[in-house]
Amino acid sequence: MSGPFDYTPPKVWTWTAPSGGKFASTNRPTAGATHERTLPVGRHPLQLYSLGTPNGVKVTILLEELLAAGHTQAEYDAWLIRIGEGDQFGSGFTEINPNSKIPALVDHSRDQPLAVFESGSILLYLAEKFGAFIPKDIARRTACLNWLFWQVGSAPYLGGGFGHFYAYAPEKIEYAINRFAMEAKRQLDMLDRRLAESLFIAGEEYTIADMAIFPWYGGLIEGWLYNDAATFLSVQDYPHLRAWADRLLERPAVQRGRMVNRTSGDFSSQLHERHDASDFETKTQDRLGSKT
Repeated sequence: MSGPFDYTPPKVWTWTAPSGGKFASTNRPTAGATHERTLPVGRHPLQLYSLGTPNGVKVTILLEELLAAGHTQAEYDAWLIRIGEGDQFGSGFTEINPNSKIPALVDHSRDQPLAVFESGSILLYLAEKFGAFIPKDIARRTACLNWLFWQVGSAPYLGGGFGHFYAYAPEKIEYAINRFAMEAKRQLDMLDRRLAESLFIAGEEYTIADMAIFPWYGGLIEGWLYNDAATFLSVQDYPHLRAWADRLLERPAVQRGRMVNRTSGDFSSQLHERHDASDFETKTQDRLGSKT
């Protein structure tokens, strides 16, 4: 592999070899299914196909919050999609999400099943379906959506930019790390300033904006993402953001949402699939005796 300073792009790019890095085995320049695989369907109205990444956790937090708030029709089956093994390229998954990214949701409570993909779209769909965690007043609703859409537009700089070059790229490129570290810290500073003046992201009300931002920026502040990135980015400089993240982490639904489809960390925190509320007590990986 050439070094970071001696690469000259060809006139026309061609895919000749995996680029290296953590996700090289599944990255490719074409869309569509690579194999036949029918998705399982459980007994609940909502079927979620996901993994416990920040984008997946957004949705499971909302689903658990909806159930905690008494919305019984928000019961769901959560099926594990192992992106490192290419599950997202199965024919069943690409039928409901041609972009082959988790999470994807199918609502079977309608006359015809409805597929919803992109985490921000799923959050908005569920909030509107159940009339919860999104303000009805136009001004407060707009504030909520401002921050929701900010998150889906900004997190790629944190994940695909900073996270990739800092933790996953096959070689450390100073320019790339510095470029995206600067942007990550700018985002953290903006959120910290916002939370210095309001209890939650969109104001004094807990909304889907908080649920969207928490797994990414709360996760970074709490030290869960990208190895020692919290130290590297001096997250102690953002006390208001940390206080907000700590408050959300005290919520039982947030704790449960973080467990669903999780495949890393302590076995007691991993619930690979969720089909019933009792699964949190009986089917975590420590109780199943799994070592994977």
